[in-house]
Parts: sequence; structure tokens; C-alpha cells
Amino acid sequence: MSQFSFEYPLFLLLILLFYICSKWCKERSRAIFFPHVGTLIAKTAKKSSLLSWLKWIGIVSAVIALASPVITKSYSNSKKEGRDIVLVLDSSDSMRQQGFDPNDIFKSKFDVVKEVVGDFIKKRKNDRIGMVTFADVAFIASPLTFEKEFLTNITKMQKLGMAGKRTAINDALVQAYNLLSKSKAKSKIVILLTDGIDNMSKIPFSDVKSMIEKRNVKLYTIGIGGPRDYDGRYLQALAQAGKGKAFGARNAQALNQIYNEIDKLEASKLNDKKVVEHTYLYIYPLFLAVLSLLLFVYFRNSKGV
Repeated sequence: MSQFSFEYPLFLLLILLFYICSKWCKERSRAIFFPHVGTLIAKTAKKSSLLSWLKWIGIVSAVIALASPVITKSYSNSKKEGRDIVLVLDSSDSMRQQGFDPNDIFKSKFDVVKEVVGDFIKKRKNDRIGMVTFADVAFIASPLTFEKEFLTNITKMQKLGMAGKRTAINDALVQAYNLLSKSKAKSKIVILLTDGIDNMSKIPFSDVKSMIEKRNVKLYTIGIGGPRDYDGRYLQALAQAGKGKAFGARNAQALNQIYNEIDKLEASKLNDKKVVEHTYLYIYPLFLAVLSLLLFVYFRNSKGV
């Protein structure tokens, strides 16, 4: 947005002062308009409309230059700081259990999770998101990507039994952290969702906990189902090591609320800087004032114009 203004607008009142003096201070008008140039001007000269125009153009231009006309341009330089997020989804056999969604009791836990995760992905406008799916083994379902449509399709394609039937949470976390190992994002997040207890990992809990504590990655853990379905203390310990938070969801609505809360907790930062650019224009009226003065002196002395 551009705006024209004067840096010292009060100087414009000098034009009024010169006009008043031209009416009531005629005997000294030459000294008022152009001080110290009396020796350059002929003693006798006929009145000329050209000289009058040059005189006033010089006066007005000089005053405008003193007032310092300026064009101000202001605009916002907004930069959103995205995050790198890895979603870790349990696809073990226990995720076949139905009744997790009271509105559709025939949906399995895994179907509900895919729907909720799909909504979460759509909300993360400025983030790269990757996905790790696990059961007996953990594998990278999607690398970190900005392509939300691609990731949504990958989420829909996930099937129970693809990685086995049991639960390897520790191995899945190692895969997730490896996925973030080359990330240059300032904020890195892992969101683990499971409905079971680790019973298949090759990597012990102590090693995983140590890894999490050393890495600058925030970890959120979500246990779904009843309190007997998952180890709450285990998930709490993981989240604490990752400087995050542990959640529990008994049904689909609670799960959706948890992802919404994480979305708010990890909202993209907006770095909004207002930039103001000034373009000073005083050089143009100043040049015109000097030119008018020179022409005034020239024609005043030329053949008694």
C-alpha cells in the first residue's frame, strides 16, 4: 500500500508567508524571495509575467522541497513456520475390535483411526507429514511430504495384517525418529497411537527412552480403548521422555478431540513483520527551484526583460 505525504508539512505555511509579503513588503520583495542575489540582478528591468512565474515556481518548489515529500510503502512479510510430523499408527490385530464409534458400532478401531488421522492431515497446511505403520514389524508408509492428497490416499490404503498381528511399539518409534533424523525443521513431532502393549519389539524400552531423551523431537502418545487395553504408565513415560503429553481415548469422539488438541498445541507459528519503505522526493522540487532561480537571474539580466 502506497501513501503520499510530507515529512515536515508545517513548512508549507511558508508559501502563505511569501504571498503575504508579496502584497505588503514589495519594497523588500527581492530580498525576501531570493536573499543575497541582488548583485546578480540588473538594477532596472521591466515587469514581466515570465519573471513572475519563474519567481513563484522557485519559491513554491523550494518550500515543497523543505517540506520533504515522501511516498511510503508498507506491506507485511508473513512467513509461516511449518513442522515435520510423523504419525505412528498401530495396525495390530487388536485394532479390528468394533464398537469404538458409538455412531457406527460396526466400524473397527482402525477404520475410525484412519478417518480421524485423515482429518488431522487436512488441517496441517504448512507441515510436512510422514507415516509409520507397525504391528509385528514397523515400516515407513510415507516419507515426510507436503502432498496432503497423496498422504490421505496412503492413509486410506492402510490395511490390518499388513505388518502382522502383534505390537512392536519400540521398533516403530525408532523408525519414526530415523525418519526425522535429517529433518531441518525447527519443530519436529511424533504422534504415537496404539491400543496395545509392546510384545514384539527387538529394541528394549531403556534404549528407546534414552534415544527419545537425547533427540529434539516432541512426542505425543495416545492410548485408545479401555485402561486394560494399553499400558498407560508406559505411554506416559515415553511422552515424558519426549517432552510431550500422553492421552487416552475411550471412543471415537474422544480420539477426535485429542487430535484437535494436539493441532492447537502445535499450531504453525506465524512470523508477521511489517516492512515500511520510504521514497524521498525532495530532490525533484529542489532541482526545479534551482532551475527557476537560474532562469530568473538569466532573463532578469537579459536585455532588461
